[in-house]
Amino acid sequence: MAATRGATTETAPAAGAGEEEGERVKPFTPEKAKEILMSLQQPAVFCNMAFDWPAQHWTVKHLSEVLPGKQIRFRMGMKRTDTVPQFETTCNYVEATLEEFLTWNCGQPTMSGPFRDYDHSKFWAYADYKYFVSLFDDKADIFQDVIWSDFGFPGRNGRESTLWIGSMGAHTPCHLDSYGCNLVFQVQGRKRWHLFPPEDTPFLYPTRIPYEESSVFSKINVVNPDLKRFPQFRKARRHTVTLNPGQVLFVPRHWWHYVESIDPVTVSINSWIELEEDHQARVEEAITRMLVCALKTAEDPTNTRAWLNPTEVEETSHEVNCRYLNRAVSALFDHYRTSKVIEIQALRTNREDMKQEGLNVHSRMAVEQTGGQDVILGTGKWAAASPFGPDLVPVILSSEELPSEKGGIFEGDGNNFVGKDGEHSGKLRCTKRQRMMSKSEDAVVEQIASNSSTAPSQTFISTDDLLDCLVNPQVTRIVAQLLIQGRSLEF
Repeated sequence: MAATRGATTETAPAAGAGEEEGERVKPFTPEKAKEILMSLQQPAVFCNMAFDWPAQHWTVKHLSEVLPGKQIRFRMGMKRTDTVPQFETTCNYVEATLEEFLTWNCGQPTMSGPFRDYDHSKFWAYADYKYFVSLFDDKADIFQDVIWSDFGFPGRNGRESTLWIGSMGAHTPCHLDSYGCNLVFQVQGRKRWHLFPPEDTPFLYPTRIPYEESSVFSKINVVNPDLKRFPQFRKARRHTVTLNPGQVLFVPRHWWHYVESIDPVTVSINSWIELEEDHQARVEEAITRMLVCALKTAEDPTNTRAWLNPTEVEETSHEVNCRYLNRAVSALFDHYRTSKVIEIQALRTNREDMKQEGLNVHSRMAVEQTGGQDVILGTGKWAAASPFGPDLVPVILSSEELPSEKGGIFEGDGNNFVGKDGEHSGKLRCTKRQRMMSKSEDAVVEQIASNSSTAPSQTFISTDDLLDCLVNPQVTRIVAQLLIQGRSLEF
């Protein structure tokens, strides 16, 4: 596993330093950790919160002994640096055991077995999105090895988690998750995270093709962007961090992320934490699913592989999608009835309020100066004592400059993350570059214009072009609000 530990943890003293291992005390109580999570609107890394989790020993070698002979699906991608994202729909897949993965990952030529057609020097392998309940279906006791309750979520463990195992170069395309926020525990090896704030969505050129429920993809390969085709990406604010074993990364709601394995073997565990906003988000996703499936199946009823992510296994018929939409709307109102969190009057907003809420998807996040650096802490000033320190480190804005021409690989490794005395070096330069979301509409128009100007030979509007407009997250939010407002009159 990881040989060189990044500065994220090099300068972070272990909790209870100088004490016996059994006497180590975690830096935050579950109540305090949850308070921090629910307030932060910036990614941050928790240190010394999982040193006693049994899952910290879940190396691939260990898991191969826990799951002997278990067939696991690996996504196979090319080790290449072109400007086109490697979406799941463009990858091949193999069924293999963890023992076979380890043998292949040693780099020795394999003349037989599931990896025989994949040269290790040219391909990476990724067992991603592996839900514990499916992976360990006959070993429920292992769920207790993951203790998310330490972050203020009582009873939450591996049952609500997914496992990710990859070789060097394995990655997920840049995307945002429609639901919840994300906690990621790094177990083996290191992963580099490239993150972008929600209000930069227009600059990431969002698309729903390939379609996957709850995932909005970017058209851009963010580690090698084509700036001629996607010029607005220059305005996006990249935050980077190298996540080391034992650390837990918090990814706030709707933050874009591209994640890549930078060690020979990586293992991580994540859990998506439900939020109040998810109830409306599920309505938006149901609308999106109905539109995407209707248009794409009408275009070619026999070929879903080209646009439907392999993770989507549910039926895509219009009848099924109608039921899905109705269930989402019903669940939203059931929640309102029981929780009384949102008053009906809030659903009956006027058109101008709806426009502001819909087009301005995310209100401007408050940026407050704390300890010599800008820290995003929700809608107001944090208490006098900042939560940041050696055990909670903010993911800072990358200092990497975009290349002037198409191409260029970003190599930021987070080594200037924390100073030698635990002080945060660098400055999150959000204040000068912070944009009021009233400008996002102009960015969308510029994005559309730049798309059309870079493809002069295109003489028709494709289904994908139409879908990019119809199911743009900003548009589906407006549609969902109109739908909810109309149904609320009967409520």
